[in-house]
Amino acid sequence: MPNTLSAPPYLVLDACILMSGVLRPWLLELATRGLFEPRWSERIGREWSRNAARIWAVTPEVLDEAWQSMQQQFPAANVVPALGQPQIELRYSDAKDWHVIQTAWQVKQQHPQASVGVLTYNVKDFSRSELRALGLDLWDPDRFVCTLWPAHGSCLTETLSQTIEDLVEAKRRLPAPVSSFLKRERLFRLNKLMHPPPQ
Repeated sequence: MPNTLSAPPYLVLDACILMSGVLRPWLLELATRGLFEPRWSERIGREWSRNAARIWAVTPEVLDEAWQSMQQQFPAANVVPALGQPQIELRYSDAKDWHVIQTAWQVKQQHPQASVGVLTYNVKDFSRSELRALGLDLWDPDRFVCTLWPAHGSCLTETLSQTIEDLVEAKRRLPAPVSSFLKRERLFRLNKLMHPPPQ
């Protein structure tokens, strides 16, 4: 069942989210439709670029062009540390992800009345109680899109199909059923919502 909580209007995308060649363009398209506002930082971008160059064997120039395109598409997304802003004290989350939490906390300072979350596949690396104490939420991709489903199901279906079609046409993915893409991206609950078993 979809989560009954409301999806946050601001989401910091962890580098592992940007690594997905399907989820990244799909989420960014959902953002252009106004379903949420993405946030990231230069450090998140560097981590994504470094891992992408290693795993995908893509040249730095191609990755830099993609990063700059994202910046142009979402000019408010890149969170720059404010001069003199204190570092928050963290203990229980994985130290390599403290910078992600710091970015989300800075977004929260900019929008104190709004819900701000971290979107990541690596939820075990983040302490939910530590984030909650900072007024932040922790989301995995499946939970997030399932939360959007009741109000935006047709938009999710349309944009996912178009994203997959674009990737196949660009020869970046082989043709396959939508359910195969969802399972590969670990969107198992969304797959059940999109393809309910026969009664």
